[in-house]
Amino acid sequence: MNKNNFFDQASGLRQMSNNKKVKVIAVSGGKGGVGKTNVTLNMAVALAAQGKRVMVLDADLGLANVDVLLGLRVHKNISHVISGECTLDDILIEGPNGILIAPATSGTRSMVELSRQEHAGLIRAFGELKTPIDVLLIDTAAGISEMVLSFCRASQDILMVVCDEPTSITDAYALIKLLSKEHGVHRFKIVANMVRSLREGQELFTKLTRVTDRFLDATLELVACIPFDNCVRQSVRKQRVVVDAFPKAPASLAFRALASKAATWPVPNRAGGHLEFFIENLFENKARVED
Repeated sequence: MNKNNFFDQASGLRQMSNNKKVKVIAVSGGKGGVGKTNVTLNMAVALAAQGKRVMVLDADLGLANVDVLLGLRVHKNISHVISGECTLDDILIEGPNGILIAPATSGTRSMVELSRQEHAGLIRAFGELKTPIDVLLIDTAAGISEMVLSFCRASQDILMVVCDEPTSITDAYALIKLLSKEHGVHRFKIVANMVRSLREGQELFTKLTRVTDRFLDATLELVACIPFDNCVRQSVRKQRVVVDAFPKAPASLAFRALASKAATWPVPNRAGGHLEFFIENLFENKARVED
């Protein structure tokens, strides 16, 4: 693909993004098991209840679990979009409160190791999306892989989910460090998950900021403390989200408060980068190789 074609595509995607004003939020955390997917899905359902058109991208492309947590049957997934068999609109499945889910595949190594061209093809698919959405929530994989970094740096807001475990704090710090030092991302919104009290959540946030303030050029904001709640575990067993299964549970109230707060976060006038970023980055990397 020549240079002009790349920038023609990037321009078209940028225009689409500006026209649609889609709010793009990546939910990450570094460590697995901190509750990223639960945070993503409960936010999505709560935002939909507020009248937002919400889409969830299961960006754990090799170990998908969003559809499993909701008990949904998947016929086609992201791999079929990347291979060109269908469009992104074709794979969307409807979840609770009408949220839309772009499911990934599970147990497929090739999806974890997408080529640059395949990655760009996935992002182009978003540029061609016909289904109108207001909010795109990206449930990233665990770890600090290039795929996780790409989805995070291409989002307008990054929600970093942490819990009160040393490994959770260490891994969240590692991801924040990489994004801030190597990719120019300096603002992070922190969700203290599964905490016993508001004070515990604030202390967890303090533990994290104590090291980021000392060593990194990064600004952290505590946006939610989600209480430890047995209703969450019960809802997972029912393959439902807690805001739907137990609407009055403490965790449900916290998730709805987080969703209300997220709904007020501004969408930048410039494109958020979630579409054209990958195309331009692909060209830049390709140009370096050819030089």
